[in-house]
Amino acid sequence: MVDEPKSDEPKKSGFFKRLFGREENAAPQPEGPSSEPVVPAAPPVASAPAAEPPAEPAAPVEPKKKWWQRLREGLSRTSSKLGRGITDVFTKRKLDGATLEELEDLLIQADLGVDTAAKITETLGKGRYGKDIAPEEVRSVLSAEIEKVLEPVAHPLAIGAGKAPFVIMVVGVNGSGKTTTIGKLAAKFRAEGKSVMLAAGDTFRAAAIEQLKVWGERTGTPVIAREQGSDAAGLAFDAMKAAQEARADILILDTAGRLQNKTELMAELEKVLRVIRKIDAAAPHSVLLVLDATTGQNAITQVEAFGRTAGVTGLVMTKLDGTARGGILVAVAARFGLPVHFIGVGEGIDDLEPFAARDFARAIVGMDD
Repeated sequence: MVDEPKSDEPKKSGFFKRLFGREENAAPQPEGPSSEPVVPAAPPVASAPAAEPPAEPAAPVEPKKKWWQRLREGLSRTSSKLGRGITDVFTKRKLDGATLEELEDLLIQADLGVDTAAKITETLGKGRYGKDIAPEEVRSVLSAEIEKVLEPVAHPLAIGAGKAPFVIMVVGVNGSGKTTTIGKLAAKFRAEGKSVMLAAGDTFRAAAIEQLKVWGERTGTPVIAREQGSDAAGLAFDAMKAAQEARADILILDTAGRLQNKTELMAELEKVLRVIRKIDAAAPHSVLLVLDATTGQNAITQVEAFGRTAGVTGLVMTKLDGTARGGILVAVAARFGLPVHFIGVGEGIDDLEPFAARDFARAIVGMDD
């Protein structure tokens, strides 16, 4: 056990909403650090998967949609907005300075980023200036240019051989879909035949602990957890030891959502990292930042903040089905060049898939496979 002072996360203020674009109904958090003496925490509990009763015969269900179809549908808000805009700009008009400027504004509004929008319009104008151009050709050029930006960052999450456990620390702000993403990753790794253990490191929120336990039961994955308010670094230490003793292939550690301007909270994250490295100097082997696509350009600020503190090694973009601002993934890729491992387009356990640049580029502009 690690005997270090507890650190509680303060309640979110209005600044959180202004900074990250979150809604007022984001999960409340406990008040800041207490000066009271630390009470020894109860031993961590590894919750075993609950036995399920025999299933009753189910009614026939529709065949599950293929990933491409789910991706197209998930990005439909973004693609519809772009498609309508392109049609409005280019129907029965020649390509000139005014149309290119309108297209650039449209791309910026879709959160693709200023630099990417400028490059796309420049490419479109070459050899086509003063000529008629169909909306379909514009979509084709747009898809090709987006793919060029995304291809260098489309990398699967490689689980290194010889690392047992391979430690994945998942970071991000509350409401980004961190805990759900962890559950979906556990299901994927389990389906690949890997042994997985989860650690409920978001000790500030009882709901997060319970949610991870539910995912553990759902995926047949043991969960190391303590009661709300326990020391997160101590929990991480116990989880590392438990994963080593169980010879687990993968340990996925949840963390509390943090504001990058809250020094004491970011210091707590650094403390967790220090404790993990006392057991394995190379851990965590992967630091995944979960980004909520609905926050738009605020994702840029989050990548900067967590990159400085946690040393982010890869990204997961969630909730692409809930926004017309899916272009933010393009802007993040162009600016930071961090690997994008997975994207999510729904709440289902299978709605998190490895990122593919071509599929995303074609889906976001509404093109067929």
